[in-house]
Amino acid sequence: MAAIVTDTVARAMIDGMKKLNGTASRAALAVSAVFAFGIGFTPAFAADKPQNSKVAGAPLKAAKASLDAKKYQDAINKLKDIQGLSGKNAYDEHLVNEMLSYAYVKTNNLADAAKVIEGDLDSQFVTPPEKQKRIRQLIQIHYTLKNYDKVLTLGDRAVKENFADDEILTWMGQAYFLKGDYKNASKFIDSQVQAQIKAGKKPKEQLLNLVQNACIKTDDSACLQKVYERLVTYYPKPQYWQNLMTAMYRQQETSGPNDMAQLQVYRLASAVNVLTKPKDYTEYAQLALDAGSPGEAQAALEKGFANKIFVEQRDVARNQRLLDAAKKAASAGQAALPKADADAQASKTGDKDVSVGIAYLGFQQFDKAAAAIERGLGKPGVSNTADAQLLLGIAQLGAGKKDEARKSFRAVKGNPTLERLANLWTLHASA
Repeated sequence: MAAIVTDTVARAMIDGMKKLNGTASRAALAVSAVFAFGIGFTPAFAADKPQNSKVAGAPLKAAKASLDAKKYQDAINKLKDIQGLSGKNAYDEHLVNEMLSYAYVKTNNLADAAKVIEGDLDSQFVTPPEKQKRIRQLIQIHYTLKNYDKVLTLGDRAVKENFADDEILTWMGQAYFLKGDYKNASKFIDSQVQAQIKAGKKPKEQLLNLVQNACIKTDDSACLQKVYERLVTYYPKPQYWQNLMTAMYRQQETSGPNDMAQLQVYRLASAVNVLTKPKDYTEYAQLALDAGSPGEAQAALEKGFANKIFVEQRDVARNQRLLDAAKKAASAGQAALPKADADAQASKTGDKDVSVGIAYLGFQQFDKAAAAIERGLGKPGVSNTADAQLLLGIAQLGAGKKDEARKSFRAVKGNPTLERLANLWTLHASA
């Protein structure tokens, strides 16, 4: 059997890492901007504020003047001199740390900036809101420096102190991923996705892509299936449908040959426009012919030719022969349908009605298809009720009866592959 689409791990990882690299670059800019405008210095002399020591007051003012003049290295030198002064107090140290961290960031020395901020983080002069702000800054700095364990440690602190927002949680998920802990990356990020969904929010596309890449790294097919379904639920882009249908095909392939289920996979792939390879169209058409749906086979091949899918001469010739056979069968089938329909209605069992419904579905006579299949399901003797129920939903959807189609899709039971396909048809119906 032919794969529906090709979605290589390499392509998925390249796309994911492009997003991560872009985020890292923005992080560095954000850190610089926050420090540039968020850290200032004004020596305090008012009675209700902490006081500088006399020994450090003038040197601090001189260091501040160098900062204002953008002489950052000069400011760093002066601040280091102040660190060596005897007689300075705790507030002096705090101000030195604030100005040093600012100067280090401006000279792109993020490693030393992080050390200074961390050393001053629990200072008595840092208010709780300011501490939260600095932890956020440190997370960004350590992410930029690829110190992912530090990102996670600081992130855990933010979680415990109840100020970890979506941005901080995203940094943590990316840190797990980039340090190579893909299992925990998937677990952690998926928990954030679930929390967003539970809160009635649309989960962020970047988070879903991170989960996808972590699932690929751990070769977790169940995880991939779930994240692909979420991606098409919230971001129904063709590339995500391609990924999802590829996963469905591979799952079908590992479970053993099943022409009926494979035909249903092709039907959905065609409906969401992700059939891209010549062999997909050929096999789809052949399976449809074998299932008694020549109109569907003809439509599939005509779509393939219209989309210029068949390029090599042998593919053109082979599929033209198949199209000619489908047209001949479709012409004969249409002529025979009225009698077949009458015979099916007179039958005490439902399989003939379902077969007639499949033929009508192939000719895109959706109302007649739905009526025949529903009639068949109301009788005993339908050999595959799950498949018939799925076909009923497809016919109802084609007829524009979305609510009835969703109800029919929910009624598909007894076959895990068909149940999953029914869920996907429901997503497609809602798109």
